Amino acid sequence: MAVLLVTGLVWGGLWTSFEQNALFDSVAYGLPALREGRWWTAITGTFFVNHPAVYPFVIISAVGLAVLEYRRGSRTAACYFGAGQLFGILASALFLWLAALLPWSWAQEQAMVLDVGPSGGTMAGLAAAAGLLKAPWRVRAWFVLLGFKFVMLLFVGTLADLEHAFAVLLVLVIDRPLRIGRTTVREQRLIAFVSTLVILAVELLTLLVPTDGPFGATGAFQGPFVDAVIDGGVIALLAVGLRRGRRWAWIAALVLAIVNVITGTLLFVLAAVFDPQELAAQFGDFDVTLAQSVLWLLLVVYLVVVRRAFRSRRRATIGDAPAPSRDEVKDALRANGGGTLSWMSTWDDNSYFRSTAGAIVAYQRRAGVALALADPVGPPTARATAVSEFIRVAEDAGLVPCFFSASEETLHAIPVGWRSIVVADDTIVDLPGLEFTGKRWNSVRTAMNRADREQMSFRLTRLADEPWGVKQQLRAISEAWVGDKGLPEMGFTLGTLTEAEDPEVRVALAISPAGDVDGFTSWLPVYGEEGRAAGWTLDLMRRREGGFGPVMEYLIGSSARQFSREGAQILSLSGAPLAHGDQSTGGSIARLSDWLADVLEPVYGFQSLHRFKEKFHPRYETMYLLFRDEGDLGRIGAGLTRAFLPEATLRQFAAAGLDLVTER
Repeated sequence: MAVLLVTGLVWGGLWTSFEQNALFDSVAYGLPALREGRWWTAITGTFFVNHPAVYPFVIISAVGLAVLEYRRGSRTAACYFGAGQLFGILASALFLWLAALLPWSWAQEQAMVLDVGPSGGTMAGLAAAAGLLKAPWRVRAWFVLLGFKFVMLLFVGTLADLEHAFAVLLVLVIDRPLRIGRTTVREQRLIAFVSTLVILAVELLTLLVPTDGPFGATGAFQGPFVDAVIDGGVIALLAVGLRRGRRWAWIAALVLAIVNVITGTLLFVLAAVFDPQELAAQFGDFDVTLAQSVLWLLLVVYLVVVRRAFRSRRRATIGDAPAPSRDEVKDALRANGGGTLSWMSTWDDNSYFRSTAGAIVAYQRRAGVALALADPVGPPTARATAVSEFIRVAEDAGLVPCFFSASEETLHAIPVGWRSIVVADDTIVDLPGLEFTGKRWNSVRTAMNRADREQMSFRLTRLADEPWGVKQQLRAISEAWVGDKGLPEMGFTLGTLTEAEDPEVRVALAISPAGDVDGFTSWLPVYGEEGRAAGWTLDLMRRREGGFGPVMEYLIGSSARQFSREGAQILSLSGAPLAHGDQSTGGSIARLSDWLADVLEPVYGFQSLHRFKEKFHPRYETMYLLFRDEGDLGRIGAGLTRAFLPEATLRQFAAAGLDLVTER
């Protein structure tokens, strides 16, 4: 790049067109230079640029070469640059020499053109750098690069575009980064989706922008606008169906592509027999149709190669095995145990997938995402297999799979290359030998002593066993709490009084001397392998406005003491969403999670809740969001929003957003 800038400064190429310089014919490369024996031009022409406006693009394209040099060394980068530059120049010259023998006006024109610049080498470096990316971004980057080069060659068609295409194809042959058979089903669908959108963009651009490529020149606004809009709508609909892996979309796209290829082939044959100008008068954008047929042909080949990726049909459940009932999920928990969030898999709105080994995955289908909740339920030896099978069947159904609030066990079972984000820390209090003594327990002990002085009473019960009056008090407390938020109660991993009515869920009540309920908590069972509750997980936390001050410390402390007497091993205070301790993993995505927690703090108080739980000095177990790659995060975010707030309206979201702006 330094040499390039120096030559531009010495010969004035930085401010005037170098093509007007007397030196241009002596250093520029191309078929005319080789015919006249100027073999050195393949080297000398590399260090000049034909116009000042091209310098920024050449320098930007060299970023890939810089990455390649940093990752694989200067010698490797120099080889890619030199080979790409020379092959692009010489292969283009050979191609044009042969093509110009045909009655092909574009080839005959380009065979007389000279060019300068290092863009063939920089494009080879960019292509090689794309091959250094991790899966699946490597395949995505390569398809973007190939799509861009094909479109430029077909619809702009300069000598430089031909050189770029040959340089990129050389790297494609050498590195072989596109192994479609090894990509995932979801990735194959995504590539089909993007390829179809590229064809759609080409149709719209050729209607609005004049083009001049190998198949001839076209003007803007010369085609039927209504037909283009209809075609665009059909192609867009097929693209969405291909992204979801629908069989009907694959069949329709294949038929449409074959029709376009046949049309282009017939026009090409007619062009060889009749006058192209007369054909253009009869068929309109004759040249554009030929160029687009090439793109459709590539799509046909691709759709046939990856045909197995398009077998999904829309249905309520995923997988071939019959989905288990809620009672079967409860039986599996009692028989095999579960994690601290496993009981949440028995709640409403969950669907179930049964693996071949008998493990069960609870999930919700939201915004095109299969949100698996916590860890699979079932025999320990079958859980890892259930993870991989759930991923496969979710992708076959056209859904984006992910696991929310998963433990380390599920983290180790996900496929290689999957990503993880820390979403919360499960706060675990070990109950054996628990005593609220010492300075560190001062706040809890003070709350319990104050409750004794004020004659508060504690009752650990089941909601179904309580009288109508107590249930109404609990309902009134919950409704008052929800009314202050501006958004409805959250779901998914946060329960309501409906879930607390389960006979296996315990409810702790703090009752004043007057008989009023000042606060309550609900506790979900955590089953061990022996079939009894080995622990309890905190779910609901509600208090009456104006009641006993430290009611939550009193309720949790009294519950822990009671569960310890019953022989339970652990008490989980659960994890506050988007809140985690200092020991959690970092990174840019974790920083984004922290920022979201700060934004939502005025509404739901996740961080405040996390700090409150620290009063009980728990140990932490990390909870993860597991997903394939960062490209899924947008859809996963939308799915989680609908899972946590399924009843929220756009008006409520907007009002909450305005409240946040006001408070901050």
